[in-house]
Amino acid sequence: MSRTVVVIGGGYGGSTVAKALDLEADVVLIDPREAFVNSAGSLRALTQPGWAHNMFFPYDQWLRRGTVVRDRAVSVDPGGVTLASGRRIEADYLVLATGSSYAYPAKPASDATDEVLDDLLRTHKELAGSERVLILGAGPVGLELAGEIKEVWPHKRVTIVDPAEQLLAAFPAEMREELRRQLDELDIHLRLGAGLTAPPATEPGQAATFTVTTTGGEEIIADIWFRAHGVRVNSDYLADGQLTTRTPQGQVPVTETLNVHGHDAVHEHVYAIGDITDVAEAKMAGYAMQHAEVVAQNIMAHLRGEQPEATYQPLPHPMILLPLGPRGGVGQLPTPDGPAVVPAETVSAYKGADLFTGRFTEQFGAA
Repeated sequence: MSRTVVVIGGGYGGSTVAKALDLEADVVLIDPREAFVNSAGSLRALTQPGWAHNMFFPYDQWLRRGTVVRDRAVSVDPGGVTLASGRRIEADYLVLATGSSYAYPAKPASDATDEVLDDLLRTHKELAGSERVLILGAGPVGLELAGEIKEVWPHKRVTIVDPAEQLLAAFPAEMREELRRQLDELDIHLRLGAGLTAPPATEPGQAATFTVTTTGGEEIIADIWFRAHGVRVNSDYLADGQLTTRTPQGQVPVTETLNVHGHDAVHEHVYAIGDITDVAEAKMAGYAMQHAEVVAQNIMAHLRGEQPEATYQPLPHPMILLPLGPRGGVGQLPTPDGPAVVPAETVSAYKGADLFTGRFTEQFGAA
């Protein structure tokens, strides 16, 4: 008898699980979108609209047996999921993979592909006509956005403001120094250790000249600004507590096999992956996909009547690939001898040149 695996969320982790189990079980993938979106490409799609179509991989083209339900979960219990439409889907196995939300343009604001493309093109036109760009947030997203802007418009004045005293403080000095060198080379202006006394008077992504003042007293004049900070876990559908109790950050407590902790026991047939989990590591697409591989192995073991044994252990050191346009950037990757800082050429080869488009074309290309 075939078993039903319900995957809630079709992002990096959820799509990987759905693809891995597609031929092994009755997979039901629940997501309001019509396609897997490689949001790592959003910032390049903003600056180069002709590239934007590379971000989308329609679900119905790569799931051979599975069913895609375009809807949102509003409640989950150990037996299944209730959707916004009122529909109920029973499940033998559940995978929570709803990820997190991030400010546009790093993650699209719409669920419909056409609307995402329209949004990006509209914002591109606003950006193209703006000479001075302010980015609030000097994390990976803000830095990548600055790099993509400079790749297309080297003459634009780009300023990044962040209250943090250091860039990427969790990473080694060698990497941070190389990052500063490349930012200086690109003429990207950093204002660290400073916030703004008041937010810009305009909406993000809309061209209109404005002046802001930093907490250090500096005035910055810009023509457009973008928010590059603030992550929110997408777990509101668990607020009723029927499945588990979330952490204060809205995350889901999991075991090393990525099973969800219930109120008085572990749900052995319910898993969570990616940003929604309380795994102590940075929230990154690469980690979500590694979670997905562990969960797929464990569900496969269940289906064969075996004891699931795959576990997930966070890396002792963080990894990152931070491109600054298609050719630049910095990174740190794990090696058998420990973490290694890698040069721009490696960042470009692994990520910056195509932002994983080739990888996902191979994984989620037409069935």
